[in-house]
Amino acid sequence: MFTRVANFCRKVLSREESMVVEAIVQPQMTVIPREQHAISRKDISENALKVLYRLNKAGYEAYLVGGGVRDLLLGKKPKDFDVTTNATPDQVRKLFRNCRLVGRRFRLAHVMFGPEIIEVATFRGHHEDTEADRTTSQRGQNGMLLRDNIFGSIEEDAQRRDFTINSLYYSVADFTVRDYVGGMRDLEEGVIRLIGNPETRYREDPVRMLRAVRFAAKLGMSISAETAEPIPRLAALINDVPPARLFEESLKLLQAGYGFDTYMLLREYNLFQPLFPTFSRFFTENGDSPMERIIAQVLKNTDTRLRNDMRVNPAFLFAAMFWYPLLETAQRITQEGGLAYYDAFALAMNDVLDEACRSLAIPKRITSLIRDIWQLQLRMSRRQGKRAWKLMEHPKFRAAYDLLALRAEVENNGELQRLVKWWGEFQVSAPPEQKDMLEDLGDEPAVRRRHRRPRKRAPRREGSA
Repeated sequence: MFTRVANFCRKVLSREESMVVEAIVQPQMTVIPREQHAISRKDISENALKVLYRLNKAGYEAYLVGGGVRDLLLGKKPKDFDVTTNATPDQVRKLFRNCRLVGRRFRLAHVMFGPEIIEVATFRGHHEDTEADRTTSQRGQNGMLLRDNIFGSIEEDAQRRDFTINSLYYSVADFTVRDYVGGMRDLEEGVIRLIGNPETRYREDPVRMLRAVRFAAKLGMSISAETAEPIPRLAALINDVPPARLFEESLKLLQAGYGFDTYMLLREYNLFQPLFPTFSRFFTENGDSPMERIIAQVLKNTDTRLRNDMRVNPAFLFAAMFWYPLLETAQRITQEGGLAYYDAFALAMNDVLDEACRSLAIPKRITSLIRDIWQLQLRMSRRQGKRAWKLMEHPKFRAAYDLLALRAEVENNGELQRLVKWWGEFQVSAPPEQKDMLEDLGDEPAVRRRHRRPRKRAPRREGSA
């Protein structure tokens, strides 16, 4: 009995002590009036404003929060708008007929206005070691939060967010911005700073390490020393994140217009390997292997396309990134199994994609496109007869041609460069000129056809017609 009381007292005292320390180190709440910030309602989605006004009218607190507020303060156009409130998800659903509740790990309300979705989250609270909290939150053995539906106040919610620059609250009631954690100062100084103890927060959700790198690359900011220090040590925790979530994160990292800078930071902080374990054995000290050069170039090209408002396809990105691991695997299978190269190539495609999908759950619709782009690489040199015209009819021909051009650039291979030049001219030539180009290939060795023996006909039965 005495031991229980002593343990309880120690627990209470340590909790009070930690609360005192937090009160000392955390900045006091600052209210930035309208005349001191750049946010205007005309830059906010009308649908987000509808959600904020209706929640306020129903007697609830409601604020615009997160990346939307951050981007507005930086003079950027937000991609989406998130709302936080003291209304519970069920209360939000009662206010909006166009609302649905989603998520197990975080219970959220999605208010849908056609293609636009306004995400509404209830203020998060602190975790306490009580029976009630244990039923609404769950942690894994490594400290990862598996479920977190503890609600609290706006002050607690500010402490529960990931980075200070994402913990700024805009109110339509008085047009002020509320800052509970020094986010305005970090925004002005260009610093990515995690709220709370970095190691604890990374263990709660390892994806925060990827987010720190992504925001640093996207916003051109630096990661604070205490936020950056644990990342290389804890990078392996990424392996505990569900592959489906990591696939979505990989697209945000590499296909958002700043993929090359993100890639360099991922490598710097040892985060690229758990995302793409296939590549680790191909990295070199000088970063000049064909695989490293093609990854860098395809990411730069992707960034350029996005800046020019051109479409990008993750299938092409992954097809280029995994091309040289595919070649190495096909060569190894050929040598070990004594198979024909085309058969070894087919097996290698399976092996490489299976390994990739173990860490990133790449959807089948994308892996099938990757296979098409890869298989067309073997057919690009087979142009005699009608093959060239048939090849151009393939839906993924253009992507395959772009990969061929990328390979020629990376390898500085004269034969590949001549092939790229030929296909480039063939695509834009008129049919008579195309015919002449194909006739000029007559001196090139044609691919030997496999002749099949004619099947024996079954003997005709008597009486059959």
